[in-house]
Amino acid sequence: MKSKGVYRDFFLHFDILVMMFIFILIISFLFTMNLTTTVLLFFPLGILIYMFSEYLTHRFFFHIKAPRNTLLFKLIKRLHYDHHKKPNELKLLFLPIWYSIPSLFLLSTLLFLLTQSIQYTLSFSIGLLLMFFVYEWKHYVAHRPLKPKTRFGRWIKKTHTLHHYKNENYWYGVSTPFIDVLFGTLKDEKEVELSDTAKDLEKRSGK
Repeated sequence: MKSKGVYRDFFLHFDILVMMFIFILIISFLFTMNLTTTVLLFFPLGILIYMFSEYLTHRFFFHIKAPRNTLLFKLIKRLHYDHHKKPNELKLLFLPIWYSIPSLFLLSTLLFLLTQSIQYTLSFSIGLLLMFFVYEWKHYVAHRPLKPKTRFGRWIKKTHTLHHYKNENYWYGVSTPFIDVLFGTLKDEKEVELSDTAKDLEKRSGK
């Protein structure tokens, strides 16, 4: 994929534009309704749920050993295996909409089934999407020639770099590495051995 410029590559990426359209659509629809304080509480809940789903999905789905099922293997290969092989390839830095949209729909549907409220669900969805954009941006910055201005941003970029080039079994939190603390996967880089499969996750299955 030809680069348009480091910022345009992100903001004009097709998948980002589609998700931004959905984001604006949901916000617009929500503001046509009568909002209460309770409705607004589901916005930070969406952010929190995305933080944990990001970590859990990355660790337990994207990093599964190469499945024997051909369709599932191709799915995981596109979502993550190829990204570890070519970590700086532009088209592999973004979650494809065929994955992001169903994931958003699934989490939002679960919330609706629990609350039976369209207002709560839309507020929750906005939180999910906001954190989705944070994730995509932080991941993008980690792989592009952009230097974060804050200490926290530089730490995020460093931990993700370690995940790709030191050991793929640690530092799973891309935009929220502090969640690694809760699951014991945030390590001192000096205490972690260099993995020979960090750049090729498929090797772990003996394929």
